[in-house]
Amino acid sequence: MDNLKIPRHVAVIMDGNGRWAKSKGLPRKMGHVQGGKNVEDMLYVCDDLGIKYFTVYAFSTENWKRSEDEVAALMTLLRSYLSSGFKKAAKNNVRIRIIGDRTRLAPDIQKLIEDLEEDSKNNTGLQFQIAINYGSRDEIVRMMKRTAEDIKSGNINPEDINEDYISNNLDTKDIPDPDLLIRTSGEQRISNFLLWQIAYSEFYFADCHWPDFNKDELIKAIEEYNKRDRRFGDAK
Repeated sequence: MDNLKIPRHVAVIMDGNGRWAKSKGLPRKMGHVQGGKNVEDMLYVCDDLGIKYFTVYAFSTENWKRSEDEVAALMTLLRSYLSSGFKKAAKNNVRIRIIGDRTRLAPDIQKLIEDLEEDSKNNTGLQFQIAINYGSRDEIVRMMKRTAEDIKSGNINPEDINEDYISNNLDTKDIPDPDLLIRTSGEQRISNFLLWQIAYSEFYFADCHWPDFNKDELIKAIEEYNKRDRRFGDAK
């Protein structure tokens, strides 16, 4: 561990909660409950390892297509997590930010998000981003609509648009791009997650389901990350 270079920003597609539950003869919602508990455990692990930014894919724009019961269970879990997040963020000096289109979420959830972000905005420890009702294509479409309105109103000129402009107008503005993207449960897809931001990220696919992902699994991912030749496409 002493010789490992720790990535500054780790992003995770938390896959396999339902399959974890099924393998243990439990209802799917119990997999999501256990997955949520594991997120809290991993916050301590990331902080202990020296990771500065940790981003998780909690609920995608496509997840609304799941069964009504499962979506309801996820929203109940989300409310519980956001409600308890105030004390935990303050106690552990964690700053929490939500990325995604929150307008489709219930008003009480939107209020919880606003309060949690405001309450933790001055915390200087681990920077924790939760993607809720997030889809990267949706994020880019929303950014383009705002840009079109700004051009139409004369606030910006088309020649002002460059990579920095785009990065600064996405949900992840002021957050560095991920160095390492991890997906659990053996799947090897990006699933519409941070498409712009992961242009130069290293990918790691873990075979275990998210509820079983732990410190040892994260260290394995970081060890593999350390073997990569990080040249960002500009070295010969």
